[in-house]
Amino acid sequence: MDLFIVVPILFFSIVLHEFAHGYVAYRLGDDTAYVLGRLTLNPLKHIDIVGTILVPALCYMSGLPMFGWAKPVPVNALRLPSPRKSMGKVSLAGPSANLLLAILCAFVMKMLLVSHIFSVSTTEQILRFLIYGVQINVLLAVFNLMPILPLDGGHILEAILPVKAAMQYNLLFARWGMWIVLILIVTGVFKYILYPPMYVVVKLISQIFGL
Repeated sequence: MDLFIVVPILFFSIVLHEFAHGYVAYRLGDDTAYVLGRLTLNPLKHIDIVGTILVPALCYMSGLPMFGWAKPVPVNALRLPSPRKSMGKVSLAGPSANLLLAILCAFVMKMLLVSHIFSVSTTEQILRFLIYGVQINVLLAVFNLMPILPLDGGHILEAILPVKAAMQYNLLFARWGMWIVLILIVTGVFKYILYPPMYVVVKLISQIFGL
């Protein structure tokens, strides 16, 4: 694993993920993240001890793909026009940002391959960086879309469920959801859940750009 390549990509990707949450909330009418100085791409504002440091370190030591998360951007649902529906949009923004970044990396890869503007060795180095960019961002998107609170997928599901079902779902996962996520990571079970959709999405992006 090219640690000195993976870590910067991972940090930028999870910071962009949280920035996207805050930006969409801001556009919808909640300036909480902006007022608190969290609507920024400065990684120091988003570092989470568990998600940004411990989990990536555990992945590295275990030989698992590097991924993690940043400190959640604060959002006040009551300041949004339609709290449940708007929170679904805010939650979807993070994974969407990662998928868009993965697509951008694939696009740049294609441009590099057809333009021949760099030497072979330089092109290979840039391509390795971009390949990690695609893989890490697709993994982050798939991971965060798992329907487990407090992940984005859990909040999206909460937003589309009927009110009563959403309340029951919240009661079930709000307390134990993060423990479930950590157990899936520590035991390595998560890779059997995430790898299949991750490979499908990466392959689809590759086919779109003819890579």
